[in-house]
Amino acid sequence: MKPLRWIHQIRKDKSPDKAWKKRWPSSVTQFVISAVGETDHELLSTTDYLYNQLYLKRTYFSSFNPIENTPLENVPPGSPVREHRLYEASFLLRDYGFAMEDLPFNQEGHLPQDVDPKLAWARDNLQHNPIEINTADKHMLLKVPGIGPKIVKALISERHEVKFSQPEDLLTIGLNLKRAAPFILVNGKSAAYQTSFL
Repeated sequence: MKPLRWIHQIRKDKSPDKAWKKRWPSSVTQFVISAVGETDHELLSTTDYLYNQLYLKRTYFSSFNPIENTPLENVPPGSPVREHRLYEASFLLRDYGFAMEDLPFNQEGHLPQDVDPKLAWARDNLQHNPIEINTADKHMLLKVPGIGPKIVKALISERHEVKFSQPEDLLTIGLNLKRAAPFILVNGKSAAYQTSFL
């Protein structure tokens, strides 16, 4: 952590005039996971701190693989599924407006392995309380599975011009209707039951 804090301090205290193209380069870091019994909550709370306090561009996750004749040779290898879920959750923190308390950790501080964390959150929070696609704000739209930052931008721009009246209208902006349908309303009606192809 100390070198990352030094980098942040340099950015704060020194002009980037002598940096490449007069801009400080982005900084990243990488976690090797599953070697020492850390929880997903520990990894992601550190990631959240790095994004919001030290302004790292990205955190990478790499599953541990034991090597013979090293102190950790008998530690089992990490799960690639866990690695994937950590990436998904880190993007939610960085790009989708999720907070740590939004992430679906279990009592042991781990994410579910059988479903991506955004879908798990939506099932818990939107399944019985879907949002209206014509009026929901950016923050809520980003929490719907199948809707990312580019789609949110297009959706908000489009609805300034015309009201979405049926689910199929959303296909014109590239929205993944199959993923989003259970969690949205279109003009007050459930998209999940209006669409015949789901």
